[in-house]
Amino acid sequence: RKYAFLVTLTVMGFGTFLIGLMPTFATAGWLAPIALILIRVFQGLALGGEYGGAAIYVAEHVPDNKRGYWTSYIQITATLGLFLSVITVILLQFYMTPANFQSYGWRIPFLVSVILVMISLYIRLKMKESPIFSQIKSTGMSSAKPLKEAFTQWPNFRLFLVSLLGATAGQGVVWYTGQYYALFYLQSILRVSLRTGFVIVALAMLFGMPFFTVFGALSDKIGRKKIIMAGCLLAVVTYYPIYHAMQNAAGNNVVTFKSQRNAVTGAPTLTPLTIDASGKQVPAPIAPNPNVPLLTLLVFVQVLYVTMVYGPIAAYLVEAYPAKIRYSAFSLPYHIGNGVFGGLVPLVGIYMCEATGNIYAGLWYPMTVAAVTFVVGSIFLKETHGHRIWDEVGGHPAPASGD
Repeated sequence: RKYAFLVTLTVMGFGTFLIGLMPTFATAGWLAPIALILIRVFQGLALGGEYGGAAIYVAEHVPDNKRGYWTSYIQITATLGLFLSVITVILLQFYMTPANFQSYGWRIPFLVSVILVMISLYIRLKMKESPIFSQIKSTGMSSAKPLKEAFTQWPNFRLFLVSLLGATAGQGVVWYTGQYYALFYLQSILRVSLRTGFVIVALAMLFGMPFFTVFGALSDKIGRKKIIMAGCLLAVVTYYPIYHAMQNAAGNNVVTFKSQRNAVTGAPTLTPLTIDASGKQVPAPIAPNPNVPLLTLLVFVQVLYVTMVYGPIAAYLVEAYPAKIRYSAFSLPYHIGNGVFGGLVPLVGIYMCEATGNIYAGLWYPMTVAAVTFVVGSIFLKETHGHRIWDEVGGHPAPASGD
């Protein structure tokens, strides 16, 4: 696991650095987007081991009755990374002209990230294997073919399906809706200025991040399942009124879209429309006086849902799978739930809005997935809170003489 941990960090980190060196379409033609896609594919593969390795490593070191609390710090890092990236963009746009930012400024965060990669590599080289995995290896209990064992044996495969449809799919769409889609909705649909939209989402994430540990710790008391299901249900019930309130708070009365397709990529470009004094639909201007405190509160509520579904999820997945296949079995439902179900939120949202002209149509997909997760999870998901993960490997090893 330590070796896999080092490999995934190296691929992920230096892939990010290489993006900062990428040629533009103007200088390299189609080679530029092809190279970018290849780098992102390798980063995606690396991420499959990166998150799972980190969550499992922490979970296998901490007491059973504190697993939700300690693994919730791992859960903070995704939102923290997004928060720091938003802050970086705000600062660069503040100190640079738009032309300079588009020319070379966007490369700076990618290139500077190599410093963090080197620090992380140094720390990880000093780390030891997790005690449970060391125990498994020393007793010959490890699986020779963990992927095959995880997904060709029906009990394990059923657990994968339940974990995916009853937990991580809903968690993924709530995570992306509360942060990425909220930002897209503010900037591209409600026509809140780019900088103001970034500030609103950054503040909401800053205020929301402590609640990852709140709900992680609470899951140690009342269980993982209750909190994850509650987050999904709240999203289904309240997304529509929240986004209606955001539309009112933006203040420029966007009512529908005019859509055009890019001649090269075929991607839709949405032009939000408002109604002028004569009753005509006209392109909406940049929102002149959005209610920033109210918009921040409305996005913060969505981030709270993110913390509810995401804070306990690592503890649940670690406890759901046996140690000998945990690394492989943990990662697949998590990354399909987030990468596929969650990652499709912005894409499906844009196309749903284009197809219907309805500014709220982008919510239909995440609300549907979250509803499915609530139903499947409520019926089939087993509570793992209180599971003693050392028991499956024969308990804690006896202390060495003199310890």
